[in-house]
Amino acid sequence: MRTILVLLLLSYFVHGKAQIYITTTGKVQFFSETPLENISAVNSSVSSLINTTTDSVFVRMKNTGFVFKNALMQDHFNENYMESTKFPLASFRGKINEKIDYTRDGVYPVTSTGKFALHGVEKIETIKGTLTVKDQVIHLDAGLMVHTADFKIEIPKLVFSKIAEDIKVTMAADYKIKK
Repeated sequence: MRTILVLLLLSYFVHGKAQIYITTTGKVQFFSETPLENISAVNSSVSSLINTTTDSVFVRMKNTGFVFKNALMQDHFNENYMESTKFPLASFRGKINEKIDYTRDGVYPVTSTGKFALHGVEKIETIKGTLTVKDQVIHLDAGLMVHTADFKIEIPKLVFSKIAEDIKVTMAADYKIKK
C-alpha cells in the first residue's frame, strides 16, 4: 500500500501531460554462481514507474520480498547479508539515455543512468536493457552485475567459496499507463 502511495505522489509532482507507466508486479532476480553452489532468488512484487515525458525511471523493492528455494538461505540473506531490518529497501532512480518513441510499437535497446541504493550505499550505475513497446504496454528487461564490496555487503570467510562477489541481477516488468 505504501508503495502505491509513493508512486501516486511521484506522479503528482510531474507536470500535467506526462505519460506515467507503472507496475507493482515487476520481477527482480539475482544469481550467485560459484563452483560449489549456485544461489538464486526472485522478488515478484517490485514497484516501478517510467515517465515517458522526462524519460525518468524509478524502481523500488523490499529486500524481504526475495524468495529462495531454501528458507534458511532466505533468513541468512535478510539477517546476515542485506540486514533487511536496518536497510529494508533497494531502489534505482535514473534517466533513460536514449530517445524512445513510446507511441510506436518496437524493440529498443536502452541504458539508464542513475542512483542505485542498496544496503545503505548509493552508487551511480548505468544499467543496460531492452524496452519493448506493444499495444500501449511497455515491457522492460534489464540487468547489471552487483559487486558486493561496493555496497558494503560482507561475506564471511566461512561461506566465501559459496557466495560470489559479483551477483547477476536482472529485472523484467510490464508497465501499463496510469490513467
